[in-house]
Order: sequence, then structure tokens, then C-alpha cells
Amino acid sequence: MASLLLAGGGTAGHVNPLLACASALVARGHTVAAVGTADGLEADLVPRAGLDLIEIDKVPFPRRPDVAALRFPARLRRAIRDAEAAIDRVRADAVVGFGGYVSTPVYVAARRRGLPIIVHEANAKPGIANKLGARLTSHVAVTFPGTPLRGAVVTGLPLRREIEDLSRTLADPTSRAAAAAAAREARGWSPDAPVLLAFGGSLGAASLNAALAEAVGTLVGHGVHIIHLTGRGKTEEAYRARAALPTADRGMYAVAEYAHDMAEAFSAAGAVACRSGAATVCEIGALGLPALYVPLPHGNGEQALNAAAAVEAGAAALVRDADLTPAILTLQVESMLLDPDTAGAMRTAASGIGIADGAARLADLIEAALAEAAA
Repeated sequence: MASLLLAGGGTAGHVNPLLACASALVARGHTVAAVGTADGLEADLVPRAGLDLIEIDKVPFPRRPDVAALRFPARLRRAIRDAEAAIDRVRADAVVGFGGYVSTPVYVAARRRGLPIIVHEANAKPGIANKLGARLTSHVAVTFPGTPLRGAVVTGLPLRREIEDLSRTLADPTSRAAAAAAAREARGWSPDAPVLLAFGGSLGAASLNAALAEAVGTLVGHGVHIIHLTGRGKTEEAYRARAALPTADRGMYAVAEYAHDMAEAFSAAGAVACRSGAATVCEIGALGLPALYVPLPHGNGEQALNAAAAVEAGAAALVRDADLTPAILTLQVESMLLDPDTAGAMRTAASGIGIADGAARLADLIEAALAEAAA
């Protein structure tokens, strides 16, 4: 069995796939430690998962000629030395990088030590660190087809254990129907109620929240039940919309900032409306749920690219943030939930592209890289 050093941090998009992969590797008997920073999510999530976290400094790539750019070379050299020390400390046989600033010095340190490097890119548009890492290795895994990294193999995204387990339940029509019925009945709804799950992440999605608040009267009037996760501090508009419903219909519109149990919310849902971060797209695809994606309008356009394969396959629809209106939202949701032909076709399409065993596929690739290095 091997000792593996995993690198990635800063955001949940880097940390959660790292943790899912680590779980798969530990289950196969490997020893796993992680490299991260003191101020990223990994500082909390990695130790909570029972893994050793070795902290090194975050070294962002400079984007303009300023004081930070002048300091960058020295800071990067120091981070590489710290990464080499981490490799030596755990006697790593290979390193696996998931992107983020912390991955760059780990890739360079592994190259200096002559160790196998495995890169996993979560997004359809790769970040700077993984573009560099992919130049240093032939072992590159990506989540989405068409990700522009040389020699990449599509493994999908390593998913959270509860989502991977749920995907197996939902893959069988009988167990899917039973899980949906149980989740809906727990909310006091009919087991065959059409249910929309709408969310925008922990911070919410302002456009989606606003459009849904205006559309809820029409949707509920047509029999649609809604689980609306608004994001922290974003419930006021939704609660006003709920109060405006006829008293008898208010129970059909469930409002909360977030869900403590997303697996239960996904189980209840017949369709989803949300942003299109990599993890969200992969989880929904693995669960075989029809989806309406409203990509985040900021950043480098990666969210639209993340959803592209699902949209092209017919498993999802996409509406630009600036184009989302209550009328468009209503039309898309009712098509996904109330038109049996559309809903069935979208679920079938999702089952053809969704990857539920991304953690196992990535673990296979890592073990293949180790075997190649040992040969």
C-alpha cells in the first residue's frame, strides 16, 4: 500500500473532491495526508475528516505588476521547500493535486523528488495550477469531457459519500419511487407530488430567489410543491411570497436558508433549479434529476461550461442569469415536472452522462500511476 499526499484547498470545489478521493483511497488500504492552507476550508474540513493536514502558505499568482508580484518568486520558492518537507514527512509515494494555489508548489516539489503526479480538474475550464500540473505529468483526470488539458481522462468528480450512496438508490426505478415517496411524505406531501428543489449555494442566487418568489403563486396553483433553499440571510423575500399564497397552499412551499440533509431534499425532488458549479452539476447528473441551470454571471464563464455536456445531452436546460424571468422559470419548471415525456427523456439523458463512481475511477487512475512508477 502507498503513502499519498493530496493537495487542494481554498474552496469547497477543491476540498470536497479531495476528501471524497481520500475516503476511497483509505478504504483501499492506502495512507493519506493532505497539504492545504491555514485560512481555507481545508483547515476545518480535512482534520474533521480524520486526515493529517500539513499547512503551507498560499501563494496566489500575481495578476498585475505590483508589490505582490515582486514578492512572488521568493514566496513560491519558500512554498516549494515547505511542500518538499511535507513530501518527506509522510514519505509520499505520489502526490495528487485538485487545484487551487496550494497545488502549484506541491506539483513542483513532486517533480523535483521524481514522484508520480496525478492531477484532477473539477471544472470544465481548468485553473492555472492544474494547467501547470498537467504539463508535468501524463496522469490527468477531468470531470467533464472537452476540458482542455493534454491527455486527460474523464473520471467524473469524486462525490460525497451520501450522494454516491443515494445515486445507487435512485438508479433503480423501484427504490427511486420508494425514496421519493418517503421524503415527500415526511414533509406532509403526497408521495407522487411534483417537487422542485431550488437552491443557489450557501450564499444563495439573487436572480433565482427573485424569479421563484414571483413565480411561486403560479407554480403552486398548478400543483407544484417547492423546496426553496435561499442561502443564508436571504429568506425574507421568499417568506413574503409564501404569506401571499392562499392559506391552504402555503404548505406546498417550503422555505429554508439551507438543508441540513441534502440527500433527503434530492430524494424528494423531481427536478432542480440551481447554479452550475462543478459539484452541483455532477451530483445532479449522478442522481439522474432533470435540471434548470442558471450559471453564475461572474468569474471566467466556467459555470456555463460545466453545464454544457448535460444541456447538449438533453438532461438539462440553461438560462443565462440576466435572462431569467418568472415566466421563463415557470415554463421550464412545469416542463420538467408536469410533462411526463419531457421529464422521462431528461432523466434518461442524465443517466447516460452522470458519473456516480468518480472517486473509485480516480483511485483507479492513482493506483495505475503508482504501478507504472514501480514497474
